[in-house]
Amino acid sequence: MLGFLIRLLPFWVREPLLIAIGSVLGIRIMYLAVTDHDLVAAGLGVVFLVFTAIRVHGVIRALRARRNPSPAASGDGAVADAGAPAQPHAQVSSQVQAQPSVAVQPQATSQTQTQTQTQVQAAPGARPGPGAPKKDHNAWGQAVAALAIFGALGAALWLAPRFAPSGDNTPQPASCPDETHEELPKAFKKKPKPVTGDELCKAVNRPYLAELLGTPGEKATTASSSNNTGPLTDGKVALPETEVGFDTYTVNVSATYNDLSIDQYVKLMKFGNESDVKTLKVSGRSAVLSSDHTMKLEINLGGDGGTGGPVQQGPLARTLSVALDHDDRGGYCEITVWSESGALPNDSALLGIAEKVLPEIPERTGR
Repeated sequence: MLGFLIRLLPFWVREPLLIAIGSVLGIRIMYLAVTDHDLVAAGLGVVFLVFTAIRVHGVIRALRARRNPSPAASGDGAVADAGAPAQPHAQVSSQVQAQPSVAVQPQATSQTQTQTQTQVQAAPGARPGPGAPKKDHNAWGQAVAALAIFGALGAALWLAPRFAPSGDNTPQPASCPDETHEELPKAFKKKPKPVTGDELCKAVNRPYLAELLGTPGEKATTASSSNNTGPLTDGKVALPETEVGFDTYTVNVSATYNDLSIDQYVKLMKFGNESDVKTLKVSGRSAVLSSDHTMKLEINLGGDGGTGGPVQQGPLARTLSVALDHDDRGGYCEITVWSESGALPNDSALLGIAEKVLPEIPERTGR
């Protein structure tokens, strides 16, 4: 249907229109092909540009033909012009025959001489006959107008993505899961009530997190939370946890409601594999910084029974453990950061996260 409508347009409107569309699409597709390194798009862009070049060649030939009309048209016009004055002779001859010869002869002779002089004077500037082609003075105007209109449309299509509001196209950061209908374990019903995984996730998954990690342009790609209990505690120790992942770093925050103080925790680190241990104070609470490797587990879901490889050593992680109360009477909040590349942010990033998260965790008072 569109092709039929285009064919109905005049030549000096249709051809500039096709040239404008072909050039805009060809240049745009070639630009995308170069930026994306796409050979298929490059071939398609070449097709549009070749199509446009053929149309431009046709328009140039038409313009040359309009400037230099063929000799046949000029000859036909001359023949028509030469035959045009024959009608007055016939009228004069008939009039002369109808009147008496003696009285009309001088008048007829004078009229014949007058007509002959008129023919001689009019011959050099004879008007074109009815079959001569009419000169179209609006061809250039139509071509320029069509190019201007569709050039403006092409420029609008080209620049629209740059000036269009990006709110609808910008990917939104991952949101925390809704756990309002999840039944909490009995350990979360103790007094004072422990924080839940959902509350931890909402405290951690905020815009400030990427800025503290040194990657302000990144958005959270994953966000999860859980309301677990500590292992080997028979479900008596609440262990809420949340994890927020970015393209560069992953942040895990948990709260352990046991009786282990930070001072005791530091003593246990001496028997473990933790390295770069550093004790400090965070918001007036006892804290310790340590490093340890994560675990890497591969699971094969193929046709060999779903077997997996052995547990391997993963990238290095940096952990900040802070007491749940100012008196360090037991329990702690852990903030762990790691990346697949093994790179770690500065310790100031963990301290900044702790200062934002700790106010969201009710301080543990007495047991």
